[in-house]
Amino acid sequence: MALRCGIVGLPNVGKSTLFNAITAKQAEAANYPFCTIEPNVGTVLVPDPRMQAIADVVKTPTLVPTTLEIVDIAGLVKGASKGEGLGNQFLSHIREVDAIVHVVRCFDDPDIIHVEGKIDPLDDINTIDTELMLADLEGMEKKMEKLRKNARKEKELLQQVELGEKIIKGLSDGIPARRLIDTPEEAEAAKQFFLLTSKPLLYAANVGENDLPDGNGYTKQVEAIAAESGSKMLIICAKTEAEIAELPEEERPEFLESLGLEMSGLDRLIQTAHDLLGLQVYFTAGVKEVHAWTIRKGAAAPEAAGAIHSDFEKGFIRAEVMSWRDLVELGSEQKVKEAGKLRSEGRDYIVKDGDVIVFRFNV
Repeated sequence: MALRCGIVGLPNVGKSTLFNAITAKQAEAANYPFCTIEPNVGTVLVPDPRMQAIADVVKTPTLVPTTLEIVDIAGLVKGASKGEGLGNQFLSHIREVDAIVHVVRCFDDPDIIHVEGKIDPLDDINTIDTELMLADLEGMEKKMEKLRKNARKEKELLQQVELGEKIIKGLSDGIPARRLIDTPEEAEAAKQFFLLTSKPLLYAANVGENDLPDGNGYTKQVEAIAAESGSKMLIICAKTEAEIAELPEEERPEFLESLGLEMSGLDRLIQTAHDLLGLQVYFTAGVKEVHAWTIRKGAAAPEAAGAIHSDFEKGFIRAEVMSWRDLVELGSEQKVKEAGKLRSEGRDYIVKDGDVIVFRFNV
C-alpha cells in the first residue's frame, strides 16, 4: 500500500530541513523562496517498537517495517491558486498525495526571512488554506458545469450534483471540503472531484529547540486551529531533528532525554501521519522475519491477506490470529495456543491493530 504524505507550507518555514531529517536525503535547504521547485520524494520506515519485541520471541534478526512516502512540496504563497510563485505547478503536486503535513513557523529568527515579513501562524495557516480552497473552488466550478448538463439526461447523477453544490457553497464560505463531507458515502462520491482540501491534515508546529517539548505562544494558536478543524497537530523542531538524524543510533536516546522527549519528533510525525490516513498494522512472524503490513482500519481478514499477495485474498480459507501482546507476554506461539488465545477466524473477522496472523489459503 504505497501511501504518500505531502509537506506543505509557506517558504522558509522549515519544510526541507524537516524533509532532510526524515529521509536523510539532502534536499536543498536555502534561505530564499522557491529553492524547492520539483518535489523531493523519500521513503521512510514507520517506527514500531512492537516489532523488536515480537522478533525477540520468534528469534529472528530480520525486521521488515511498513513504509510511508514523504513528498517535500515547494512553498506556497498568496496567489498560488492563480499561478503566483509557480503555484499551479506546486498545487498539482499536492493533488497526488494522500495526506498533508502543513509545517507552520512557530519560532523567531531574524536571520531567516519570512515571506510576509512577520511571524504569524494564524495568518500563515489562513494563507495556505485560502489558496487550497480557491484552487478547489475553481476546479469544482468547471467540473459542475459538465455534471449539471449530464444530470439532465442521467438522473442518477443528481446526488453528485447535490454534493457538488454543497461543497461549492462551503468553499465559498471559507470551509475546507474535509469539514463539508459528513458520511462515508459522501466521502466516496467526493473522490471524483480530486479536492485538495478533502485530504487529511496534520499541522507540524516548527519551534526552536528551547521551546521543546511543550511549545510556546505560537503553538497554542496552532493547537486551537487544529482542535477547531478536527485536524491533528504536533510540536517539532526541524533543526533539532536534523541534528538527531546525524547522531549514531546508540546516542539518540540520551540526547532525546536531555530535551525531555521520549520519542523523536520525526517518529511522532510519521506515526501520526500513518494514523491520520486511517491505517493500522498487523504482523506476520517467523524465524525468517517479522513483517509489518499496512491495511485500512476496518479491513476484514481476506482484505488483510491481500496486502501480502492477491492469491492470499482470492484463496482465503481462514486466519489464525493472536495478539502481539499475548505472544510477547507468554513467550511462544505454542504457549499462546495452550492458553486458548490463538483463534481461528473466518472471512468476516475484522483485523485489529497489532494482530499477529498466519493465513491459510488455497489457490
